[in-house]
Amino acid sequence: MSQTDLQYKIGITLIPGVGDVNAKKLIAYCGGVEAVFKEKQNALIKIPGIGLSVAESIIKSNVLSVAEQEIKFIEQNEIKTLFYLDSDYPERLKHCTDSPVMLYYKGNCDLNTNKILGVVGTRNATEYGKEICRRIIEDLAPLNVMIVSGLAFGIDVHAHKAALHYGLNTIGVLGHGLEMIYPSLHLNVSKKMTEQGGLLTDFRSNSKFIAENFPRRNRIVAGMVDAILVVEAAKKGGALITAEIANSYNRDVFAVPGRIGDMYSEGCNNLIKSNKAVIVTSAKDIMYIMAWQEKENKKTVNVQKQLFIELSEDEKKIVDVLNGAGSVTVDMIGITAGLQVSKTAAVLLNLELMGIIKSLPGKKYQLR
Repeated sequence: MSQTDLQYKIGITLIPGVGDVNAKKLIAYCGGVEAVFKEKQNALIKIPGIGLSVAESIIKSNVLSVAEQEIKFIEQNEIKTLFYLDSDYPERLKHCTDSPVMLYYKGNCDLNTNKILGVVGTRNATEYGKEICRRIIEDLAPLNVMIVSGLAFGIDVHAHKAALHYGLNTIGVLGHGLEMIYPSLHLNVSKKMTEQGGLLTDFRSNSKFIAENFPRRNRIVAGMVDAILVVEAAKKGGALITAEIANSYNRDVFAVPGRIGDMYSEGCNNLIKSNKAVIVTSAKDIMYIMAWQEKENKKTVNVQKQLFIELSEDEKKIVDVLNGAGSVTVDMIGITAGLQVSKTAAVLLNLELMGIIKSLPGKKYQLR
């Protein structure tokens, strides 16, 4: 059976012991990705950093059949592959030593757009953090900045939602393959993102889903952006890992200060104190440092709340439930409105993106 070019490109990422750095080295020395698979073992051993065990792994590997199955999944789900030598591969990421050889992308925007900001933070976002995040993204909207984050709970998903609301493209970088969405509660957000941005990963479908995947995901977030903004972060966590990686890539890092003693301000305050991040109190700070100037004829962003007359029947039911009720849990909203759980979640997301309601801790919602 003849092998396709894409099979070789996917296959080299699946060979045990061959990571992204060695894969690029092998391709360079052998003269192409297909040539790596056809090279003799004695020649492979002579490549710097490629020992006997890796050479044997390349010779004996049976990864092309797995790659063939992955291609079927890609075609069935309209996924785009981005090889590191392709012109549409994220240019900023390409220059990072450990950048992925292959990316899988489902979306509709240019990953090499002019202005890209990564926004990260704690999964346990406070109302203060969410509001600062929203406000900064709102103020950046006229500049058409693309927002990149990790689709996790807390600041990540809030950044994605704010970008969607203010008309900005937003990219979610995943720590797993595109056959799933984690957390599953963000499925509806992810669907909207594929229409106004996209989902990006270097994991093939049905890859082993483990916690160690997420730091690996963070290097993509840090590498494909012009700068990273940390909104809220504890003393340790994924947001700080992303900030450290961004610093190692010579990316600008910004951090929102918080109140002394607050658990989820400690990480940001330490970044600022140790000169690993520039203090940010508004979008103007980012615009000044990055020299992102607002054009005179700035983009008109439609952020007006939808008139109730434009709402669907289900949306009207939920607005009626929340009207004058303060904050209400998702379960109670669904029961009172007479909607199924999945339908309730979808309608709540739409109302939140329209600026009619806002989410609160404890899976509660209220009218704005």
